[in-house]
Amino acid sequence: MNIRPAVRVVSLVPSITEALATVRPEALVGATDWCTHPADLDARGVTRVRGTKNPDLAAIRALEPDVVVANKEENRELDVRRLREAGVRVWVSEIETVPQAAAAYDELFGEVLGWPAPGWLEQVRDRWCGPLPPVRARVAIPVWRDPWMVVGSRTFTGDLARRLGWENVFAAHEDRYPRVEVAEIEGARPDVVLLPDEPYRFTDADGPEAFTTATELVSGRLLTWYGPSLVEAADRLG
Repeated sequence: MNIRPAVRVVSLVPSITEALATVRPEALVGATDWCTHPADLDARGVTRVRGTKNPDLAAIRALEPDVVVANKEENRELDVRRLREAGVRVWVSEIETVPQAAAAYDELFGEVLGWPAPGWLEQVRDRWCGPLPPVRARVAIPVWRDPWMVVGSRTFTGDLARRLGWENVFAAHEDRYPRVEVAEIEGARPDVVLLPDEPYRFTDADGPEAFTTATELVSGRLLTWYGPSLVEAADRLG
C-alpha cells in the first residue's frame, strides 16, 4: 500500500518522539515538554506543546500536523477526542509488551506515516521478542513515592523486566500501578528493589533509605521507554 509520507508530525509520547527522530527528524514539528531525546529538539525548532496529560491543543492545531502520535496510557482520551473533533488525525498506540511495541512501530511507520522502518526495529525484535529466559532475580519496581506506587500487571515495564530474567513480585496484582506501603514491597520478598529516575526521580538520597532490602538505581528511560532505547537497554540492563 502506497501512502503519501507524512511531513508534519506532532508526538505526545517521549518514547515515540525519539523513535521518529531516528528516521525523519525534520518532520517532527511538535513534542511534549517530557520529550528529552534526542537532546537537540529545541535547537531544531521543535515546538513544545506542554505535557503528555495537558497538551496545548490550540498549539497543536496551529502546527497543522499530518498526524498526531499518542498512546493510550500516556495521553488522555479527552484530548485525543478533541483533536479528532477539530479534524486532526490522531494515531493512538496501546503498548503493554515489547512485541506489541514492535508491532505498533510497524503500523506507525508503514501504514500511518509512510516512512521506512528504522534499522533498530529489527534489532529490537532479535534481542527482545524471543522465548522468555529463566528467572534470575525477583524484583519490585517503584515508579512513585508519596504515595508509593509500583509496576503491577499488564505493563510494558513489567514485560521488559521479565524478558531480562527479572520476576516482578507484583506482576499478579490486579492493578497496573498499585499503591502500596514500603512494608508491602519488602513483604513480597524481592531480591532487589529497582529505583528508576523517572517518572519519579529516585536518587542516592531519595529512595534507598526507605528499604532494608537491597536497592539499585536504574535508568528510567532504559526501563520504561519503547523505541531505540531498547537496543541500549538490552546491553546495559541485560
